[in-house]
Amino acid sequence: MTPWLSIVIPARNDAAALARTLAYLARLPGIAGAEVIVAAAGDVEGTTAAVAGRARLLWPHGSTRAQLMNAGAAAARRDTLLFLHADSFPPPEALSLIHGVLADPRAVGGAFEHLFAEPVWSLRAITWINRIRYRLTRNYYGDQGVFVRTDVFRTLGGYRDLALMEDLDFTQRLKRCGRSVLITTPLVTSGRRFLARGPWRTFAFIVWLLALWSLRLDTQRYAERWRGPATRTPGARRGKDARGDEELRTAKTEEPRDEAENKKARNDVAAPEINGSGNLLDQPTHAPTRVSGTRYKCSS
Repeated sequence: MTPWLSIVIPARNDAAALARTLAYLARLPGIAGAEVIVAAAGDVEGTTAAVAGRARLLWPHGSTRAQLMNAGAAAARRDTLLFLHADSFPPPEALSLIHGVLADPRAVGGAFEHLFAEPVWSLRAITWINRIRYRLTRNYYGDQGVFVRTDVFRTLGGYRDLALMEDLDFTQRLKRCGRSVLITTPLVTSGRRFLARGPWRTFAFIVWLLALWSLRLDTQRYAERWRGPATRTPGARRGKDARGDEELRTAKTEEPRDEAENKKARNDVAAPEINGSGNLLDQPTHAPTRVSGTRYKCSS
């Protein structure tokens, strides 16, 4: 099959989940027609081991999901982009479903139905409430596996540089370019963040953010509360980070590192590099904003 799809996975201190997702993707029907790109931040050793040659590994500036996804998209070489969270599993027929949707020239992208992996009643209830929202609005979250034509993504300027709600903002803008299609076959994603913080408490926080967003009020000040510290694995309970409890306790008693080391830990090193395996370091975090010759015109 002629390669046609770039799968972009943002990962920040999430090596264990990333390894499971990459192992799953390797068995996905039609994966020979796709390239897999991991745009990572944080845990260099763990992430490199998790990738293990199964994807192109980038280390961009910045660590927000928007910055990582933009970096992955900028390096993509295929006609279609699929943005996949590191703890998400597309349905077995995902690639053929996306290909079928985009066979219609009016379709510019879309997302999958959402389903939490854990069979917990509260998560099932939240899933159904959320389904009502996005089925009515076609405004999707990133854990639904957002896909888009590459030229449309670049015409839109990629994800805006937001620390929070970048997925909702992008899918709202996507609808201005053409049909945004919901694939009703579920994509399964981890509910670990909800379970760690309390399902209904986390859901209430999301509703609060959505209300602020709808009223055009500031949501970005809540980004750190949602994402957690840069050293913490997504969904980890408070007080734990990607290095483990013992290292966390030790780190709290150590003297602060100098600024150069801090920059390196944050993936903010200024000089671009290419490592020995051909993986790009310090990839730009924004895709080109214009593509010449695209037939899709997106309204403002």
